[in-house]
Amino acid sequence: MKCLVTGGNVKVLGKAVHSLSRIGDELYLEPLDDGLSLRTVNSSRSAYACFLFAPLFFQLYQAATPGQDPLRCKILMKSFLSVFRSLVMLEKTVEKCCISLSGRNSFLVIQLHCKYGVKKTHNLSFQDCESLQAVFDPSSCPHVLRAPAKLLGEAVLPFPLALAEVTLGIGRGRRVILRSYQEEADSTVKAMVTEISIGEEDFQQLQAQEGVAITFCLKEFRGLLSFAESANLSLSIHFDAPGSTPYPDDFANDDIDSYMIAMETTVASEGSRTLPSNSLLPGLQPPCNCGPNSEEEDEAEPSAVPGTPPPKKFRSLFFGSILAPAHSPQGPSPVLAEDSEGEG
Repeated sequence: MKCLVTGGNVKVLGKAVHSLSRIGDELYLEPLDDGLSLRTVNSSRSAYACFLFAPLFFQLYQAATPGQDPLRCKILMKSFLSVFRSLVMLEKTVEKCCISLSGRNSFLVIQLHCKYGVKKTHNLSFQDCESLQAVFDPSSCPHVLRAPAKLLGEAVLPFPLALAEVTLGIGRGRRVILRSYQEEADSTVKAMVTEISIGEEDFQQLQAQEGVAITFCLKEFRGLLSFAESANLSLSIHFDAPGSTPYPDDFANDDIDSYMIAMETTVASEGSRTLPSNSLLPGLQPPCNCGPNSEEEDEAEPSAVPGTPPPKKFRSLFFGSILAPAHSPQGPSPVLAEDSEGEG
């Protein structure tokens, strides 16, 4: 694989890398016939991003050496980000960037051609990998929001940087409401709640009924907004009911299945996140598990050992799955020693 980026496109590539670095710790680089694909996924697999740079983006694009199959590689995000660390430097001094990947060596070579004949060469170690691809179908989502990235960027600006998640919903008067999400409501602890309300007229498209809501990762969302704002793009948001997904697995044909925990898809599960309060979204009722087998399933669950906290579950926000951390035991911890009534 060999490609050459020139002029202002070097900075665009750098901004894309900065955006991806706010989502995942590894970068999956795959040269395709229809362009160069840069992909990443976060550690909990709740956020996935893909940038596809078409051949017209490059001055020279060659997906593979003639007679050889295209190579795919996985690189540490920090290593790749170090090449494009300073966007100001890319804009002022870099005239072109050459990226090459060959099976004859074990490095991804990135060469920056700067002013006055200066060349900076970076040899990045990589690993061979399979294609990373999220399985999703935006057309199957009944709710769609479309707005300029600048509008959404200004909407999330008041939220604290340390806030993990935010809830987006449709309130009275079909106003779009963004509200900071709290993992566990505790009446004894007073936490600041930020809420932003945006009128329907500010959106280019608003196809969602009153009362629907979805909770998602704020950090990853900000990463995508940073790139979309810089390119003056509009953002389309497709979402379904919280916790639902039509696919048994969110990713297909990727090698990280070997060391990341399998995902259990469900529509409603004990321990899953609660929806926003009715004061925020009137008419919204949380899903309930009221099927004929619900009582039997509750009775079939093993009783927990007193004093043992249940394993925490994380909801995959972008794909609606339930994840159990690899370090969490599947069920209560075994009792290693019985309590002795005779000991005083």
